[in-house]
Amino acid sequence: MPAKRPPVPLSRERIIDAALHIADGQGLRRLTMRRLGDALQVEAMAVYHHLPRGKEALMDALAEHVTAVRVDPGGSGAAPSWQDLARAWARASRTALLEHPGVLSLALVKPPKGAALISIGEQTEQLREAGLGDAAPAAVRALRAYVLGSVAVEVQQSGWADPDADVVNARTAEGKREFEQGLDALIAGLGG
Repeated sequence: MPAKRPPVPLSRERIIDAALHIADGQGLRRLTMRRLGDALQVEAMAVYHHLPRGKEALMDALAEHVTAVRVDPGGSGAAPSWQDLARAWARASRTALLEHPGVLSLALVKPPKGAALISIGEQTEQLREAGLGDAAPAAVRALRAYVLGSVAVEVQQSGWADPDADVVNARTAEGKREFEQGLDALIAGLGG
């Protein structure tokens, strides 16, 4: 008789990964605590040990997961300009959101918390130190609004959210080109 493998311990990260898989594959409306428990091969109540506030905490965690991006301003050579940093942050945010389009709606409506709030602070500080000065907080708000809106339009245009469509990827070639054009215009406006 083959030996039984021990169960994989339940963790917050494992719960979030399973929830993202459900939301991206079946839509956010189909993400229930029972379905999540089934996906994790545990009773739904076991999830509450890691997320005591239940589904509300899960929704907060998913929004945080897709909006808490990090950009390392270091690297080799000279310090990057604020424009280069703004582009890096915007591109990293777009990538994170498009990796999990199933939770985009949460990113649009949930206020930043935890790691997402820390990442906004880091972005603001990096832009300030790179030469944007006191305009950095307003620039970060404008960049976040642009990225969220641009990704929402790209997801809509890709057909990903249409339940009758057979679309796996929310990214589009046109979306990337339009994103870069808009980003260039926004950064030019922020510097003016």
